[in-house]
Amino acid sequence: MGARVSKENYYLDIAQTVSERSTCLRKRYGAIIVKNDVIVSTGYNGAPRGRKNCNDIGMCTREKLGIPRGERYELCRSVHSEANAIIAAPRPEMLGATLYMTCTDPADGSVVAGTNSCMMCKRLIINAGIDTVVIRDTAEDYRVIKVTDWIEDDDSVSAAFGY
Repeated sequence: MGARVSKENYYLDIAQTVSERSTCLRKRYGAIIVKNDVIVSTGYNGAPRGRKNCNDIGMCTREKLGIPRGERYELCRSVHSEANAIIAAPRPEMLGATLYMTCTDPADGSVVAGTNSCMMCKRLIINAGIDTVVIRDTAEDYRVIKVTDWIEDDDSVSAAFGY
């Protein structure tokens, strides 16, 4: 019998499965919020309820315009996976919780290494009271981020003023 999967990779496997529901043509993200070993909510990136998804219309506006990753999110049709997981979770269950996130390539389903939450999602995670974010880089490797680090290293100030 093989070694038991770590708890982090167990939850990241679930987040990766959630990413398969994504409707984004660029990258598929899946997120789950876990507190006291209970899954509180899940989320994936896709258009708001009732609107057509990018995979339904066969086009990504940001891709069509050649917009690089991390820029001009107001042109994106999707609600991000972290935001969808937060929207679906009761606030008391987010306080001190962990958010697990995986990004996969829509073309082949492979894990995309080095991803992170965008500035807007970081703000949502901070305000939700989530304590830790775990992001998958490979099938076994992941990063653990303390949300307090995002509070102390305020990238919204450095981005705006070039610090």
